[in-house]
Amino acid sequence: MLINKVSFSSFKLNPFIMDSLIKLKYVEPSPIQSACIPALLKGQDVLGIAQTGSGKTAAFVLPFLQKINIKLFSPQILVLAPTRELAVQVGETFTYFSKNIKEIKVVVLYGGQQYNIQFNILRKGPQIVVGTPGRLLDHLKRKTLNLSSLFGLVIDEADEMLRMGFIEDVENILSKIPKKHQTALFSATMPNEIKKITKRFMSSPKEIYIHSNIKTQPDIQQNYCLVNNFKKNDTLIRFLEIEKFDAVIIFVRTKYLTLSVCEFLKNHNYNCAALNGDMNQNIREKTIERLKNGSLNILIATDVASRGLDLDRISLVINYDIPMDSESYIHRIGRTGRAGRTGKALLFVENREKRMLQSIQKIMKLNFLEINIPNNEIIMTRRLEKISDQINYEIKNNKIDLYKIFIKKIISNLSIDIETLSYALIKILQNKRPLILPKENPIKFFSKNNINYKTLSSNFVNSFYKKNIYRINLGSNDKIETRHIVGAIANEGKINGKLIGNIKIFPSYSTVQLPKNLSKETLIKISNIKILNKLINISLINNNSLKRKKKYSINFKKKINKKFYKK
Repeated sequence: MLINKVSFSSFKLNPFIMDSLIKLKYVEPSPIQSACIPALLKGQDVLGIAQTGSGKTAAFVLPFLQKINIKLFSPQILVLAPTRELAVQVGETFTYFSKNIKEIKVVVLYGGQQYNIQFNILRKGPQIVVGTPGRLLDHLKRKTLNLSSLFGLVIDEADEMLRMGFIEDVENILSKIPKKHQTALFSATMPNEIKKITKRFMSSPKEIYIHSNIKTQPDIQQNYCLVNNFKKNDTLIRFLEIEKFDAVIIFVRTKYLTLSVCEFLKNHNYNCAALNGDMNQNIREKTIERLKNGSLNILIATDVASRGLDLDRISLVINYDIPMDSESYIHRIGRTGRAGRTGKALLFVENREKRMLQSIQKIMKLNFLEINIPNNEIIMTRRLEKISDQINYEIKNNKIDLYKIFIKKIISNLSIDIETLSYALIKILQNKRPLILPKENPIKFFSKNNINYKTLSSNFVNSFYKKNIYRINLGSNDKIETRHIVGAIANEGKINGKLIGNIKIFPSYSTVQLPKNLSKETLIKISNIKILNKLINISLINNNSLKRKKKYSINFKKKINKKFYKK
């Protein structure tokens, strides 16, 4: 459909919402926003078919915010999201756009967070509820979530819900909400199962098809790096060491991460600052001024907080968290490559985020180059270059002849030669970043796409693909299904669904194959998972005979530390 260019002011939104849009530098709506916002404001159901990256979040957030009754402290808008990350992002978008409306409260409900925290927030009567299907169903069954005042429902990334096995949960939720409500459903594709939902639960929806015409900036080199087997902070440090940049912006998804990543970098002697939506205008302006004048070189920011930044110094953008849509990605990398200069953009991608990477590449009609995490050999080479540059600068720009007398005195006092003195001074100069690093274990730099099998032992390669079999104390008697297990472990345990192996369901228990190289942190997350409101009580069993070995309970961190990881 043809969309005429309009401005946000033409929608006649609440002045408080418009003020937020102006401060966040929103001027011209994207095609899906131009089509969806008027329809939703009129009360129509909307079916939006658009690739990730179309700007759909604001397309439903703005009109539904406009229609909230701020005097009613009860859930009025419900958003279903397939993953915790998307739910958090949608919740933050609601918060940013409603910042000037103090009466509006937002809650994000997902598995893994303590119920008591969510109970307390729900008691305060938030008007906006965003959540993953499993946790929302739990609250509905507990009757801690009252949807009697609901007027707006959003099903975001419906095809991803289907892929992750959540569609039945979605239908269950839809059957429990008031019949009189407005629905907006967004999906990148339209499989038959999604079509059935639109026919059953939507009333003559306005169908909006958006074909993205986003194109990338030609003067920006774009790479991505798989970080599935390496911690993000450690990866970040390694790239900051080897990359040559004037100034860099590191994009993260949440305001909490702006602070935690900033603190981590400061502890490693990097000159950096955080920028998020909670900062007042005075601090924001001072931070940006420091970036402009060169007294600050690294900025950690969220998408919303960075809007309006226009600095020629930015030569590198690092996407610490992958953006949820291509529009955000374009905005991020657009901070570099200014004034005719060449820019560089790096994207961190976890295994479970490959689908989002593919969506961004598809929309932008580009294939990003995959690069490896810098190993110790590269780090040592770069450190030597930096020290050599420092020495060369001193030789060319300072009167070093004045120091000859000190060199002679040191040699005389210590009875050493000039070569030995040079070794010692270089060691002192390296400070906390040694020039000599140990040869690392290949597993740290493993990537499915760039692995060199010749450098790895056959035992390592085989063990990476091996799986352990775990027992779950829930079976068909508990009405558990394969989709419940896959969805819970993939979403709450943050394990790529493709890595989950064979699942067998018996009357009183089930078994599931999981990768052998799971980290302790992942096992702790899995141990706290609930399916159908019951703890799964997962335990390791013999991988060969399928008979129970000595049970390694992982319900508590102490037991994991003592039994699961033997020295």
